[in-house]
Amino acid sequence: MSLKGKVLNSALMAAYKRGFEIRRHPAARRHKLITARGVDLVLDVGGADGGFGRALRQFGYAGRIVSFEPLAHSYAELSEAIAGDPRWTARNHALGDVAGEAQINVASNSTSSSLLPMQDSHREAEPNVDIVRTETIRVERLDDVAPEFLGTDDTVYLKVDTQGFERQVLAGGPDVLARSVGLQLELSFVSLYEGGMLANEAISLAYDAGFHLEVIEQGWASATGQMLQADGIFFRS
Repeated sequence: MSLKGKVLNSALMAAYKRGFEIRRHPAARRHKLITARGVDLVLDVGGADGGFGRALRQFGYAGRIVSFEPLAHSYAELSEAIAGDPRWTARNHALGDVAGEAQINVASNSTSSSLLPMQDSHREAEPNVDIVRTETIRVERLDDVAPEFLGTDDTVYLKVDTQGFERQVLAGGPDVLARSVGLQLELSFVSLYEGGMLANEAISLAYDAGFHLEVIEQGWASATGQMLQADGIFFRS
């Protein structure tokens, strides 16, 4: 074994002994999967600060991205992230089953913010995170706004990460869902938000819509090691 190989092997073993492993970045796999399906439009529902889209760009996705982010400060960060990228646009509203104004619960870490009330199970799993305020936002139905960016020939990958609000997002976009070749949903194994969709319902909904599960990506685990959430990637059969 070369010196470089020995150093790498030593580093890997040191990581393993501390409970860590080096594995392929999930966005690399995601890019490979959507490329194989000819995806040229990614709908990023729950865009946050643009991390999902940036990872796709990093691993070679050059198609269009439309991100939806309702929180003012997160939308500002998202807008900054996509500046200079003409094939990535952002919209400052949430998606749901009914259009109108709503109050979103803003969490101290931003990414745990939700239109649904946070439950004690979330607080117990991550005691340093809680709701700190509410913010008035706009909610639109996906099918209502889709004509503004969805062309007849687009091949769509729909990603929904909305902290328990996935059911309502999909209920407001049945036509876009039917047009999508790929679907990514946050799968919750524990009820973390009041009325939020759990993994069994999410998977059944996806299968009923003609998708099958191809990948489960590791998500959020509690300090005890219990897996609370993961991302499910579905494609049409």
